[in-house]
Formats: sequence, structure tokens, C-alpha cells
Amino acid sequence: MNSTRLDDPTAARLLETAVANVQRDFPVHWTSTITSNADLAPHRVLHPVFAGSYDWHSCVHQTWLAVRLLRLRPELDGAAEAVAVLDSLLTPEKCEVEAEFFRGPRGKHWERPYGWAWLLVLDAELRTWDSDLARRWSGALAPLTGVLRDRFLTWASTARLPMRTGTHGNTAFATGLVLDAARTLGDDELAEACTEAALRWHREDVGYGGFEPDAADFLSPALVEADLMRRVLEPEAFAAWFSAFLPNLDEARWKVLREPVPVDDPTDPYGAHLAGLALSRAWAWLAVADALPEGHRYRELARASAESHREVGWRYVFGHGYAAEHWLGTFAAYLDLGAY
Repeated sequence: MNSTRLDDPTAARLLETAVANVQRDFPVHWTSTITSNADLAPHRVLHPVFAGSYDWHSCVHQTWLAVRLLRLRPELDGAAEAVAVLDSLLTPEKCEVEAEFFRGPRGKHWERPYGWAWLLVLDAELRTWDSDLARRWSGALAPLTGVLRDRFLTWASTARLPMRTGTHGNTAFATGLVLDAARTLGDDELAEACTEAALRWHREDVGYGGFEPDAADFLSPALVEADLMRRVLEPEAFAAWFSAFLPNLDEARWKVLREPVPVDDPTDPYGAHLAGLALSRAWAWLAVADALPEGHRYRELARASAESHREVGWRYVFGHGYAAEHWLGTFAAYLDLGAY
């Protein structure tokens, strides 16, 4: 999944945007169940670490983006400011407030699975980075990480059915992220739960017939499912599964999956979702291409689709307002840099 096409000026711009986002409190999109007047507290009071970047999950993965760039390119312009901002947010006291929220009844389901998954990606990034900065931030986050790791484990071990949406509720996307994080950290219990969930949900899927995309999609239900299954099946088994899952991928029916979807208005929140769809499809197509054996009839199709989606997705990362810029940089960086 890695490439070297993300140059330093673009990376510095991504870092600058992420740092601005995690500090920006408004506008905010906050969906939460309110049970009393006591719950009507400002977002930054309940979530002193991850209140910026429009919503909790975006703030988490914009924080990951800043950490990833600091880890790989510590000499980037703006690195010192980024460190200072993260130091002001990732403190033991503030992280404990976040952890306490998720320990309580309001945190049992909130931001599951998407936000939880990105938090565990952030944790794995910090714990695999050999630096004093990372150790300090990882130690501060540990209470929150522990709560959400255990919550994800319980959920993945018991969820009978998947969610095949193209937005935050998609279970295949989140489970793939968490599986990578668990394997990276040697968390065999969590990795096994994710693997078993993937097989329980998708092993028997054949002849995919969904209509993609919906207007709000930033994920392809078909491709994130394939991206998860290539993680849990041996290469030969995955090739057979994928051929049965999308047996007519090269036909006109699936042109809409092979080719990027037009983005009519990237300043509209749902229009920005379609820009992100191009980026997430690009990394899923690339992962599928790499997982298929040499000579498989869909291997080169997948690689060509990855490249066309990448080129389109990157057009919208900057310059299209906060609806796009509060999150698209994460998907662009994950495509070009991967994680860990």
C-alpha cells in the first residue's frame, strides 16, 4: 500500500491542516443520547482530547495523521508546532476524562465501530514508534485504549451480522483496521476475534449484487469486504473467494465500481464523501491486486482501478472547505503511506 509519491510540501500541508483541525471546536457534529441536563456539556468538556475536527472520529484519525507524519518525516515544516499541540491534548488528565466517558453507559456503543477502530490504529502507531514522544502520548492514551480495545473485542466476538453500509457503520472496514493493529501489536486475542468475525460475516458471500454507490458513501461495501477477507484467507483461498464474490467484475454491470464516481460538489458534506470514496477504493483495489496471484484475471483490472481512483481522490484533498478538509487528508495519507 505504500508509495513515495507524497512529497514533503504536500505532507507539510497535510500536517498543518491536521493540526488546525484537532484544535477547531466549531462547527461540530455531535450525535449523542441525552438522558439529563447534566449531559448537556460542551463537547470539549466531555472530550477534551478529541473534540476538534468536526466530530470525534475525525479528530482521532486526524491525530493519527499528525503522528504518522511526525514519525516518518520529523523535519517537516510545522513539526514543532504539531508536537506542541499534541502535547497539550494528549495528557494523562485529559485522556482519563475520555476513558471515563467510554467506561460509562453512554460509551458502550458511541462511535462504534469506526471511531473505535481509528483510536486503536492511533494506539498501534504510537506503540510501534520508538521515540520518547510516542511513549509519552501512548502512556497518556493507555486508559482510553484499554477501554475501547476491550469493548471492540466483546462486540466483534458476539456480533452475529455485519453492517454493509458505505459509511461509518461499516463493520468490514473497521474490523480490517483493528485486525492490522492487533497483529502489529501481537494482540492475538483481539486478532482472532476479528478473524472469526470476518469469516462469520462473509465467508459464504457469493455473487455480490449491491447497488453502489449511495450518495453518502465514502466506502465501497464490496471492496472493503474484499479488503478484509484478503487479510483472513490464504492467497489461494482468497482468490477463489473473490472470484465467487464478484464473478462478473469485468462486465458493464460493475463499471461503476471499476471507475471513479463523479464528485459534483466537494464542498457539500456528501460530495466530500464521494471524494473520500475514491481514496478508500484506491487502497482497497490496490490491496486486492496485491493479494491476487500472478495471472489472475482481475489482478491488472484491480491495479488499474486503484490508480484511476487515486488520481481522482487526491484532487479534492485541499481547497474545498471544512466539509472536505476535516478528514480527507487522513484517507489520502493512509493510501500513500499506510500505517505502522
